[in-house]
Amino acid sequence: MSSTSEPPSPHRLVAELKASGSLRSPAIEAALLAVPRHLFLPGVELEQVYSDRSIPIKRDAGRMIVSSSSQPTMMIIMLEQLKLNRGHNVLEIGAGTGYNAALMQHIVGTHGRVTTIELDKDIAQWAKDALQRAGMTQVNVVETDGAAGYPPRAAYDRIIATVGVWDVPRAWVRQLKIKGILVAPLWLEALQVSAALIPQPDGTLLSRDNRLCGFVQLRGVAAGPATQLRVGSSTLYLTSDSPKLDGAAIHALLSEDAEDASLGTPLDADDYWHGFAPYLMLNTPRDLVFTGYSVGDDGQTPYGISGTGFAVIGRGSACFVPMRGRGQMRAFGAADAQLALQDALADWNRAGRPTIASLRLRLYPADRPAPAVQVGKVYSRRDHHVHAWLEM
Repeated sequence: MSSTSEPPSPHRLVAELKASGSLRSPAIEAALLAVPRHLFLPGVELEQVYSDRSIPIKRDAGRMIVSSSSQPTMMIIMLEQLKLNRGHNVLEIGAGTGYNAALMQHIVGTHGRVTTIELDKDIAQWAKDALQRAGMTQVNVVETDGAAGYPPRAAYDRIIATVGVWDVPRAWVRQLKIKGILVAPLWLEALQVSAALIPQPDGTLLSRDNRLCGFVQLRGVAAGPATQLRVGSSTLYLTSDSPKLDGAAIHALLSEDAEDASLGTPLDADDYWHGFAPYLMLNTPRDLVFTGYSVGDDGQTPYGISGTGFAVIGRGSACFVPMRGRGQMRAFGAADAQLALQDALADWNRAGRPTIASLRLRLYPADRPAPAVQVGKVYSRRDHHVHAWLEM
């Protein structure tokens, strides 16, 4: 256990991650100790660098984050999902600072190869410079659109995307070895899950290990739809990949009278985030949309809504549930959304409160018919039909 008086360093960060139970792999621990994170974040205070937090490194003209150094806990989760071994040939989509590529290079060793792709010219140069400082010059940084993968170094034992993807490009699948693993943060409506996808004999990809996460979106030709919608001129933002959300109609609905109500069951943020929200997403009636929401931290409460949470929205009906509201909710318009929430909660309780650990994903190539399923939902996208369900 590290002391709070100990100066920030890789050793202190590793001690804290082990104490929290986040770090269990000796290979990942050795990489974290051997590769100093501060060399990849010049100018950032060491207290920030060696804390368990993500650090933005570039924003667009609208101040939205377009690249960051991921939170160490999330990096560990994805590296565990990847199951790297010495000598592996690895492809990374989204170089960022280059830090994750350096960790992977340390794990795969001198006989392994890491290629990392970056679309943004400035960030690609950042990664090259940082890897040079860290003495990890064997990492190959390629400035190009990651949608096509990188055929010159295929086939890969492992492929990892460190950006949120709406679909898995077929090029990545073609460049993955038959017994490989592809780890990618995949959008499912309002949630993003890091999926550990494994090729199956029938040509599908199956993931039984899916962890909630939050990454900036993939840019370039494989970018998905926008996932953030601002309501009116307020600081309320909705997060969803659904095309059904109409900002003007939602503003009009939320401008009407509202009612504060209760789900009837006190739930904490973890119950919501890792349990009820994924269940609700997969069981929302077709005439309603499941979405996340957040309100800016400027002290305003547009429409009487604050903080973060999730919502169910339909034509003339909406219900907002704050993550830290212990079962409270704010309802607008007709009762449809509120009743759907209460019904889903009752069903979730009867099902034994399944969590995100029960989530399964199977990706079918889009040139096949969409599968007919009995449970969960099917999302038809550019390259795949994504079947998501909870395995009870």
